[in-house]
Amino acid sequence: MIDKIKELWKKYEEIISYLIVGGMTTVVSWAAMFLVNWIAFGNPLYPTSFQNIVLSVVNWTAGVIFAYFTNRRFVFKSHASMLQEIPKFVLSRVFTLVLDLVIRQIFGLMGINVYVTTVVSAVLVIIGNYIFSKLFVFNKKKN
Repeated sequence: MIDKIKELWKKYEEIISYLIVGGMTTVVSWAAMFLVNWIAFGNPLYPTSFQNIVLSVVNWTAGVIFAYFTNRRFVFKSHASMLQEIPKFVLSRVFTLVLDLVIRQIFGLMGINVYVTTVVSAVLVIIGNYIFSKLFVFNKKKN
């Protein structure tokens, strides 16, 4: 049984690590957002539009920063230049942020509820982030 688990880990280590790091990224980005909400805005349950924008920016920024360093180290085990990787990582995350916004708008216009929209968008964003990270940011091709 232990050998089978080791075999599965070896085969799927990158994907499993990516999902674990993704969960941790979610916790970190939400914690940063809630902390800013509490410190800067007094923890309103119904933030204003401006406060929501600030909280979204904090959430996204904290998530991208944490995700870059953890994906680099634990998922893709990159040793490439950070100066080359960081802009590509941020650009790929901007692209999937736009993807999320487009999906939300289209599904909203179609009358699909926010829960279904969120799940569909999250799945597509996770897949997109992984593909961009694997092929564009942390690829191991020699130049």
